Amino acid sequence: MKITFIGAGSTVFVRNVLGDCILTEALKGSELALFDIDEKRNEESRTIISAINKKYNGGMSVKTYADPKAALTGARFVINAVQVGGYDPCTITDFEIPKKYGLRQTIADTLGIGGIFRALRTIPVLDTYARIMEEVCPDALFLNYSNPMAMLTGYLQRYTGIKTVGLCHSVQGCVPSLAEWLKLPELNDNTSWKIAGINHMAWLLELKDQNGKDLYPLLKKAMKERTPDHDRVRADMLERFGYYNTESSEHTAEYHAFYIKQRYPELIERYNIPLDEYPRRCVKQIGGWQNLREQLLNEDELEHKRSHEYGSRIIEAVVTGVPYRIHGNVINTGLIDNLPQNACVEVPIMIDRNGLNPCVVGSLPEQCAALNRTNVNVQLMTIQAARSLKKEDVYMAAYLDPHTAAELGMDDIKAMCDDLIEAHGAWLPKLR
Repeated sequence: MKITFIGAGSTVFVRNVLGDCILTEALKGSELALFDIDEKRNEESRTIISAINKKYNGGMSVKTYADPKAALTGARFVINAVQVGGYDPCTITDFEIPKKYGLRQTIADTLGIGGIFRALRTIPVLDTYARIMEEVCPDALFLNYSNPMAMLTGYLQRYTGIKTVGLCHSVQGCVPSLAEWLKLPELNDNTSWKIAGINHMAWLLELKDQNGKDLYPLLKKAMKERTPDHDRVRADMLERFGYYNTESSEHTAEYHAFYIKQRYPELIERYNIPLDEYPRRCVKQIGGWQNLREQLLNEDELEHKRSHEYGSRIIEAVVTGVPYRIHGNVINTGLIDNLPQNACVEVPIMIDRNGLNPCVVGSLPEQCAALNRTNVNVQLMTIQAARSLKKEDVYMAAYLDPHTAAELGMDDIKAMCDDLIEAHGAWLPKLR
C-alpha cells in the first residue's frame, strides 16, 4: 500500500502524521512517498521518517520523489499539507497591502482578504494534483490539511473526481481545551458533546456528562467568571449568541464584523486581539527551525508517540474496516438543513472500509447558521472566482467578507484587490 504526502517539506507535521502511520500495526509494510518542490526539505523529512521507521521496526519503505506524477502513481491515500507561496513573499503580501488600506488581520489563512488570496493561489496547484490523481490513482482518498480549508476542500469535492475530506484540529481539541483552561473536572473522558458547522466556525451544540446531564450552564458560568485572556472573543460570542465555537479567538476575531475596527481601537485591547499574529508565528518558526532541524537530524533514535492527528486513524479504519469517528469537512449533501447545499461543512463522519460516511446533523440554531452563512458566502464566491478567473468575482468575494466590508468602502476594496493581484504576480493564475 502506498501513502503519499504532498508538501512533505513540512517536516514536523510529516513526522507527526507519518510517524503515526509507522506506529500503526495494520499499516506495516506500506510505502511512504514524500513529495515537495523543495528537494532539500523533502530529503530532510525522509531522513527523519526513516529514523522513526528503523527505531520502531515499522517495515515501511520511505521514498522521496521529485515528480508529482511518480509520487502519486498507485497511491491509496494522499495527504496534503502544501502552502503555496510560503511566508515570503505571499503571506507578507497578504498582510502588508491590506494594512496600507487600514485593514488589519490576525491569521488571514481561512477567510478575509488573506484567505481569499491564499485560496486563489492554492486551488490551481491542488487542481493539478487532482487531475494527476484522476489518471494514476483515481480511487485514492485525499486528506487535505491545508487552509483555507473550506475553500480548498469545497473546490476539490465539487469540481474534481477525487474523494476528499478536509481535516482540522479545532473540533477534537475544543472540549479538552475548555477543561484545561477553565479547570473543569466535569469535562473529562466520559463527557459527550455534539459539534457541527463549518471549518473554524463549528459550534459546540451539546455538552453532557455520562448521565446525560446538560453541562452547558456550567460552561457558561465558568467562562463568564474566569475567561482566559486569550479567549475573550469566543467568550463574548458565547454570551451574545449562546454557543461556543471551535476555533481560537485570534481566528474568530477576523471572521466577523464586530471586533477589529479602526473606529474603535479600544476593542483590540478589550478583547486581547493579536493583530499580525500569523506573521509573528512565521518569523518565530523560521528562526527556530534551524535548531530544531539539527536536533532532529542528529538524534540517533527519534522518539515518537502516536499524536492526536486524524490521518493515521482514518487510514487504519479504511484498511481494517474497524469504524472510527472523526469530524471532517465535506460537501453539504443535506447534512445541515439551514446551510447551503453546496457549502463545505464540518460534521461527524464515520470512517470504515467504505470510506467516508458523513452523519446528518439537521438544523443548527438559527443564529449559528446565520453567522456561518456570512463566511460561506465568501467561500463560495472565492471558489467561483477560482473557476471563472474573473477579477469581478474576486472583488465580489472581498465585498462579501464581513470584516473587510465593516472596515472599507467598495472602491477601496476593489483597489486593494487590484494591488494584491499585481503584487502576487505569477503566484496567481492569470485573471481577466
